[in-house]
Amino acid sequence: MEFDRNYNITWGKEHVGFDNQGSEVMLSLDEHSGAGFGSKLSYGSGIFQMRMKIPPKDSAGVITTFYLTSFDNAHDELDFEFMGNGEGKPITLQTNVFVDGQGGREQRFYLWFDPTTQFHTYKILWNDHTIVFYVDDTPIRIFKNNTRNGVPYPSKAMQVECSIWNASWAGQTPIDWSHAPYIAHYQGFSINDTCSSICNHQDCSGVQHCSSSEYWWNSKNLWQLDTNQQKKYKYVTTKYMTYDYCTDRERYPNPPIECNFNRFDAI
Repeated sequence: MEFDRNYNITWGKEHVGFDNQGSEVMLSLDEHSGAGFGSKLSYGSGIFQMRMKIPPKDSAGVITTFYLTSFDNAHDELDFEFMGNGEGKPITLQTNVFVDGQGGREQRFYLWFDPTTQFHTYKILWNDHTIVFYVDDTPIRIFKNNTRNGVPYPSKAMQVECSIWNASWAGQTPIDWSHAPYIAHYQGFSINDTCSSICNHQDCSGVQHCSSSEYWWNSKNLWQLDTNQQKKYKYVTTKYMTYDYCTDRERYPNPPIECNFNRFDAI
């Protein structure tokens, strides 16, 4: 199976199921455990995507994820996190960017569709110049490489991770276990348009070759959005974004420096 070729179950094995001849993976969460799986290799650049269907019902306190992460103490990480909904409320999609162990760069969205009813594609483009988060080919977030201006930028080899877990311990709404098990569905386990990085538990940072122009996702035309993508990006961030750390003056009286470079009007 393609899943077995590229991924391992990392925890909660008894809460992992397979369907459609192994082309679909279900991660379930109940009172006892959640579950997760991760890529066998680490990567230094590429386009990473996963097709997902989020748990339905009253799922407040349930977090469903697809993300990239390094595993050193000061880790880099790029997150898609679906935050479960209360009765009658929409699912919130949260994105975040960690560099050297520092996060706090959350942006949240209500999507223009119900992510619990059918599969949608969630994608991250990561090269040495820009990071773009996509939902079904629509860009919803950009994080540019502005290290020359003092902005930290993810540069460590990262693995692909997916999970479902109980977030009530982290201050989220307690889960209503009467609706359990909560089941997240995943499809699309190929990892083709990526640059793998040779690393071990001691050192997973040697990714210099992954910025080579021989890889098409590093080409100059992908350093920024084209005109059509810019329009989509502006529309989504204006209409569907519900929280942006860059405008949270209580948390950041002085906005982080990268906020000057990642607004839609600066793209």
